[in-house]
Formats: sequence, C-alpha cells, structure tokens
Amino acid sequence: MEKIKVLIVDDSALVRSLLTHELGCCPDIEIIDTAPDPYIARDRIIQHNPDVIILDVEMPRMDGITFLEKLMQSRPMPVVIFSSLTPAGCQTALRATQLGAVEVVHKPSLDLSTGLNETMEVLANAIRAAYCARHRFKEGPSPLSPVKSHPSDNAVIKATDKIFAIGSSTGGTEALRVLLTALPSSFPPIVIAQHMPEHFTKTFADSLMKICAMEVREAKDQDVLCQGLVLIAPGNHHMLLRRNGTQYQVQIKDGPMVYYQRPSVEVLFDSAAKYAGSNAVGVILTGMGRDGAMGLKHMREAGAFTIAQDEASCVVYGMPKVASEIGAVEKVLSLGDIPGELIRLANKG
Repeated sequence: MEKIKVLIVDDSALVRSLLTHELGCCPDIEIIDTAPDPYIARDRIIQHNPDVIILDVEMPRMDGITFLEKLMQSRPMPVVIFSSLTPAGCQTALRATQLGAVEVVHKPSLDLSTGLNETMEVLANAIRAAYCARHRFKEGPSPLSPVKSHPSDNAVIKATDKIFAIGSSTGGTEALRVLLTALPSSFPPIVIAQHMPEHFTKTFADSLMKICAMEVREAKDQDVLCQGLVLIAPGNHHMLLRRNGTQYQVQIKDGPMVYYQRPSVEVLFDSAAKYAGSNAVGVILTGMGRDGAMGLKHMREAGAFTIAQDEASCVVYGMPKVASEIGAVEKVLSLGDIPGELIRLANKG
C-alpha cells in the first residue's frame, strides 16, 4: 500500500509528538518529518516532498496563513489546517480555505487528549481527502467553474413550499459560495450540511451573508424555514428537517458520527426524504467518502429531484460519485450549471 507522506508544522513539541504517534498508527499514513515553524518547514518540504502538510496557524517567526500564502504561490500542495478555532481563529481558518487549504480541523485548545480518538479520526480522514485533491495542485489550485448566465438577477421566483437540501464536504466551502451567490433573495429555503468543525460554521455563514442575496445563518434548534433563508448545520451537531403543521423547521441534535461526520449529510437527506418527499430537491456536492449518498437515494425514491456535481468541477469526486453509482442521482451537472437548474426547479413549482 502506498502511504500518504505527511509533514507536521506546529510550534508545540507535544502536538508534534502526539500527532506523529497517533497518525503513525494509520496503515496508509506516514509522518515523514515535523517542523516547529514555517522556516524549518520550507527546508523539510524541499528535502522530503510531502504529499500533505498539517499546518498550525499561530506560530513564531511566521504565522501559518502567511506561510500558506507563500506556499501556494511558490509550491502549491494539499494543506490541512489544524488549529484551535476561537472566533478570531475561525476568521483565520476561513481565510486559509480561500487561499487554498483543503480542510480545516479543530484542535482542542485546552487538552488535546480529550476526545483524542475522534479528533485523530477526523484529522486522518482530512489527510486522505487532501491527498485525493492533490491533482488540483500540480499547476496551482484550480479555479472553480464559472457560473453560467441565468435570469436569477431579474426574475422573481414564485413562492412554493419546496425545500432545497444540499450536502458537501472537501472543497464545499468554495463550491457553496459560488452556488449561493448566484441565487436571488426570493429563492425557496435551503438547508445545508457541510462537514465543518464547531464554531467554524457560524463564521462561514456570516461570511456568506455579506455576499449573498439570501439570508444565510447558522441553524438553531426549531428554526422555521421561509423563503429567502439558508440554514447551515452547526459544526459538531446533526441537523434534521421536520414538519410542524404547515411549516418546515429544523431540529439540531447531538448523536454519534455518521460516516465519520457530524453534521452528517446522510442525516439531513434522510429527514428531507421523510418529511418533504416530492417537495424536496437534493444536491450533493464535492467531498470525500459516501456520506449522503444513500440519503440522496432515499430522497429520490420519495419523489425528490436529485442532482450531483460532476467530476470535473469537484475538488474531490467522492460523495457525488458514490451517489451516482447507487442510482441516487437524476442529473449530473457542473458546479457552474447547478444554480440555473435550481432556479428552473424553483420556478417549476
């Protein structure tokens, strides 16, 4: 088995030692070296040519974001951010994804040993996802597909009781930005499960709110869905769709990970199949693994229209691929074509 060569860049000797030991137990991951700061990391990159870098943000001599920006300009490669996500840290982590970081994983700030197994599981999967996205970095991070022109900017969408459910993972933050900014303020309600750490989802939602016509916010338990509203599942919690009389609302709950994820796309899609049925539209975007694939199939079987992002526009063609293979997908589209199709479906009623 070919192992994924990983370089750890973190100023904490304890973190470097712990990650080396724990991740070294994974049969498909090899920690080839560590570095306490970006200057030493630069030399280690030249020496070892790693497949993936685990990068802290707050470090001496040079912060991780400055290093990431320089790295993407000179020698682009897959990077996983592993950092304590305070509110300020979340802004920094979001900036990292905009610069080209593939994944962001929350580092427990007080005691890394708390929830160690779960943290290492998430980090190992992030490394695998980053490795799968390595083709995107051969000539620099690939630009996302442009959005095709459509009449959304000057067309008022008819009010319906349709619900649009979207699931995404690796590469999803930028894909969602492209998709949501193309939709008008009159669009039907959208619920989103994006694999993200706790605290990061609010920062992400706030950033989208500044650039989208629709209202975008992190979901809270019993939020009622309405036209022009986008709800993003909070990190480390599942989000389910529920019906309360004539209204749809969401339920936010704890629970075990599903396909190693919380929030899980599967959980959201299954609830949409149960409570919205043919009134729903399901969309599965870029991401590694199979989370959401069977849920999307359940949506299609319940009468929902289902869409998957195509391979060419995905950062990682995992979740959409599995969904297509099991017959869950009615239409496969590039990212640039999805907004126009969603507007067509919304107007169709």
